[in-house]
Amino acid sequence: LLPIIDSDTNRRLWVASDNWSTSPKVVTHEELNLIGWVVGFSFESRDITPFKEFLKNLEFDSVAQKNNSLLKDFYSTFMNNNNEQVFMMMENLITSTDAGNVFSIQMAVNAIAQAVAKLCSNRNCTTPGAIQPWELLPELRNSTYEMNGTSYTFDENGDVNLGYQISLWSTTGQSVQTLNVVSMYHQQNSSLTSTNLKLSVTSKCSNSCNPGQFKKSAEGQHTCCYDCIECAENQYSNSTDMDQCYSCDNILEWAEPGSSTCKPKTPEFFAWNDGFAMFLLSLAALGVLVVFLVSFLFLWHRDSPVVKAAGGPLCQLILFSLVGSFVSSVFFVGKPMDIQCKVRQVLYSLSFTLCVSCILVKSLKILLAFQMKPLSRLYKPYIIVCFCVLVQGANCTWWLILFSPHKTSVINTSSILEECHEGSYVAFGAVFGYIALLALVCFIFAFKGRKLPEKYNEAKFITFGMLVYLMAWVIFIPIYVTTAGKYLPAVEMVVILISNYAILCCHFFPKCYAIIFRRMYNTRADFMRNVYEYSTKGAGSLGDLILPEVYKSAENLYTISKLPHLFPGKTEFKQRQQPTAPPAITQEKPRLSLKRTLSI
Repeated sequence: LLPIIDSDTNRRLWVASDNWSTSPKVVTHEELNLIGWVVGFSFESRDITPFKEFLKNLEFDSVAQKNNSLLKDFYSTFMNNNNEQVFMMMENLITSTDAGNVFSIQMAVNAIAQAVAKLCSNRNCTTPGAIQPWELLPELRNSTYEMNGTSYTFDENGDVNLGYQISLWSTTGQSVQTLNVVSMYHQQNSSLTSTNLKLSVTSKCSNSCNPGQFKKSAEGQHTCCYDCIECAENQYSNSTDMDQCYSCDNILEWAEPGSSTCKPKTPEFFAWNDGFAMFLLSLAALGVLVVFLVSFLFLWHRDSPVVKAAGGPLCQLILFSLVGSFVSSVFFVGKPMDIQCKVRQVLYSLSFTLCVSCILVKSLKILLAFQMKPLSRLYKPYIIVCFCVLVQGANCTWWLILFSPHKTSVINTSSILEECHEGSYVAFGAVFGYIALLALVCFIFAFKGRKLPEKYNEAKFITFGMLVYLMAWVIFIPIYVTTAGKYLPAVEMVVILISNYAILCCHFFPKCYAIIFRRMYNTRADFMRNVYEYSTKGAGSLGDLILPEVYKSAENLYTISKLPHLFPGKTEFKQRQQPTAPPAITQEKPRLSLKRTLSI
């Protein structure tokens, strides 16, 4: 105990076994105050008054002395050899005698004596060696004997039905009292009877482990000495002093380190009430509203040159496809379902393919009118649009049949991410790559027709619109590949909105501005003058059309024939407005010589 007294500042409860529980020489009264409390367990002692009376009645040079060598040695130490001195020494001997040890010795002597008597009842014990020591043990086991009128029994384990007395060491300020019996343990019924216990002590060397912890016994220590360790992640303990933690259901539940219960995992998806989702949905709704307004404006001015030069009915197809594209973005929000995963990609791919196909036809129309006359026979606008959309439809059908997009769940630590799996990224890339290919062809046609008449030339708008689309989707690819989580659908949704607004801003807003705010330029005469100016830039003539100098006055309005795709209503226009007659001349009007006709 001395190293502990020197190093440990915490008072503890010490449990003393019977071999030192009654020894007052283990610690001093000062050390007892430092180490804490000592509870001693010893065999129950009974009355040893006969033994004490025996000691008191011993006289000098008595018969007992002569028959006991121990007493003979004890008396030989006295100088005067008188009875008074012997009496005083016997009083000291009685005071220092351990009653428990005396009673135990009495029990042992009586038990052996009675066992020997039983053995000798069946044999002759007068001869030396009649009883061997090893014969005593079976006789003592499961035997009953009496001492001072009380019966005692040894069980099969050799334990006597005596019980234990529990003593709490105390100090009087000068010495340590080890025989302060405070409780009795009765072996017969395993009960505990307290007699003089006034101390409340928790007999633990470690505090109880709280829920969310488990006990881990310290190496080399008793099992009641342990450390409290927090349960690991996804494990829990729901009561105190648990020996181990239980595991949560890793699919549906989770737990933080040191948890006393499992929590259900939160489903995670791009929800309708998400702030970013609400912002994107607002942009989509605004886009649909703008498309309807533009469509109404184009229908109201469907006979104006601006609308006819922009494509006429093709503009309505483009606007219709933009509505479908805006609507497809709505399917990227909310809890994913299998049908939702299929519809959103197919609807967008078909809608935007229709949009890009119409823009492709528009750019091809002007290019054939002014630069590619030999290919004008191939210009079948609606056939081209239908062919492009059918090819995309075949791609989508192949995608849906073989690698259909579907709902999937990704198990995270504390949540379940619900998202759409595209089925096959090769099919996904093929569908969107086809749209990119059409956009690239549009860009090439627009670049090739960049020097055509300004009123018909949409090259800069088509070029810018297709560049915005291509750049948005090029940026989308690395972001889509490296992004994970509930905001992954928002990435594609943003790119769709950017593409749609790029088409609106580049193809329709300039036309709306011209229709509403520049009505003086929205006339047939202004468009024809623009064609004439384009034709006379290089050679001073309308293409290769040879005219007298008098017809080249800017004040005259020339009639450009055979341009039905540019001016579908030219006959009606001629009836409303006749060209100004050329000034009178004396010589005969020369015949026009056509080397090239500006028509498709």
